[in-house]
Amino acid sequence: MQLRKLFLSASLFVFATLSAIGQSGTWSVTGSMAHARSGQGTAVLQNGSVLVVGGWNLAVVEATAEVYSPTTGTWTGTGSVNLARYGAPAVTLPNGKVLFAGGCVNNCNDITSSAELFDPATGTWSYTGSLHTPRYFYTAVLLNTGKVLVAGGCNAASCNTVTATAELYDPSTGAFSTTGPLSVARDYQAAALLANGNVLVAGGFGTTGTLTQAEVYNPSTGRWTSAGNMATGRSQHTATLLPNGKVLVAGGLSPLGAKLASAELYNPANNSWTATANLTDKRYNHTATLLSTGKVLIAAGTGQPKRAAVKLASSELYDPATGTFSATGILSTGRTQHTAAKLQNGKVLAIGGLGANGYLTSTELYVP
Repeated sequence: MQLRKLFLSASLFVFATLSAIGQSGTWSVTGSMAHARSGQGTAVLQNGSVLVVGGWNLAVVEATAEVYSPTTGTWTGTGSVNLARYGAPAVTLPNGKVLFAGGCVNNCNDITSSAELFDPATGTWSYTGSLHTPRYFYTAVLLNTGKVLVAGGCNAASCNTVTATAELYDPSTGAFSTTGPLSVARDYQAAALLANGNVLVAGGFGTTGTLTQAEVYNPSTGRWTSAGNMATGRSQHTATLLPNGKVLVAGGLSPLGAKLASAELYNPANNSWTATANLTDKRYNHTATLLSTGKVLIAAGTGQPKRAAVKLASSELYDPATGTFSATGILSTGRTQHTAAKLQNGKVLAIGGLGANGYLTSTELYVP
C-alpha cells in the first residue's frame, strides 16, 4: 500500500511538472497582446524579452509596441513608434537597441524611408538616419560586423515596383550608406546569414515574376555574386541556416501562384542547390525557427487543401540528419502572416497573425 501511494504521488508530480512546463512537441496558449496585428516587426531583446511593433490590424497600420516576458508569460505595452508602419522587419543591434526601418504608412497608401530605434532602457522610440530608398517587404540581416544589411523590397505603394538596391545601417553613426545592388530586383525574398559571414538571398517576386535566382553578399567587398538557381521559383518562403552550414529553403508560392510543399538545400561549399524531402503540408507565409536540437520548426502559414486561404494550425520539424520532415504539435489557432521568436529557454513563441476570423492577439509557445 505504501509503495502504491509513493507511485501515485510520483505520477502526480510528473503530470503536474509536465503540465507546468509543457510536453515536448506541443503548443500551449500564453498571454495575449493588447493589439491584434499581422506582419509586425519582431525582435528578441538582450534580456530575453520579445518586442513586437507595428503591423497591420483591420485595415489600419499599427503604431503600438508591446513586450513579452517569458518569465510571466504576459505582454506589456511600451512606447509607440513615431510613425505607424507595416511590412518592416525589426533587428536587435549589438548595443541592445532595435532598428525598425522603412515600411508602408498611411494605411499602406505610401511608403517611408524613415527609421526608428527602440531603447529598451527607456521603452521609447526615436528617429535615426533615413534609408536612401524607401522600401517594405524587404530583408534585413545583422552582419558579423555589427551593421545591418537591408536589401530589396517594394519601393512604391501597393508593391507596384521592386528595387534591387541595398544599404548598410551603422549603429555607431546612426546612418545608412549604399552598398552593392542585387543583380535582380525582388521583394518577398528570404535571406540567411551564412557561417562565413556572407548573406544568402533567394527567390522572391521580381519584375519578371517569381524568381529562382539566388545571390550571396560579401561584406568585405560590398558586392553580390550568383548563388545559382533554385529548382523552383518561390516567394513568401523561409530560409534557415542549419548547423552543418547549409541553408534550408522551404515552401512559398510558385510562379503560378500555387502553394509549395517542396524544399531545397543551398550548399555554400560548392555554391549549389539540391532537393530535399517535401513538407508534410503545402504552405507560405509560415515561420521557420532553428531549434536547440538542430532541427527546424516550420509553423502555420497559408495552405490550400480545398480552398484558397486556409490558415494552417499544423507544424512540422525538419531533421538535417535524415533530410525529412515530420509532423509535430498543432497550434490552438491557425494563423498566417504571423511571426516567431526563439526564446532563451529554447521554446518558440508564435505571435499574432491573421486567423480564420480576423487578426489575432493570441500567442502560443512550442516546447521542443
